[in-house]
Amino acid sequence: MTIDQKLNDLGYTLPTPAAPAASYVPVRQSGKLLYVSGQVSADADGVVKGRLGENMDVAAGQKAAALCAVSILAQVNQVTALSNIKAIQKLTVLVASTPEFYEQHLVANGASDLFIKLLDDKGKHARAAFGVASLPLGAAVEIDAIIEIE
Repeated sequence: MTIDQKLNDLGYTLPTPAAPAASYVPVRQSGKLLYVSGQVSADADGVVKGRLGENMDVAAGQKAAALCAVSILAQVNQVTALSNIKAIQKLTVLVASTPEFYEQHLVANGASDLFIKLLDDKGKHARAAFGVASLPLGAAVEIDAIIEIE
């Protein structure tokens, strides 16, 4: 089963990749590594906004993180076929949250779990998760990635 088919089975479709909102490129390739710029949580209705510990719970944050993962794949798909992904090497997950919120790692699982469902062992990765006061466009979650390709 292809990644696109697995995405569809899970209720996702690849969106049109977002254009950069500032002075950067969405993906930079160095050899077999793709460095994917931060992708904010967005769905068909626009940016998924909020702050964990204020007006979003962990489950909503996990959904927002999964949307970031789908957007990362959309950016990769602009460079190479998704079937060329050899491994998700690293994710950096930024979670808009209150100072009292300590479950950023659980929010990040929304993206991590989706990559593993889609790519099996190739989806397992190193990761860092941080709480931040705010993110661009009011997004709840932003994730960047380092992805190895064939």
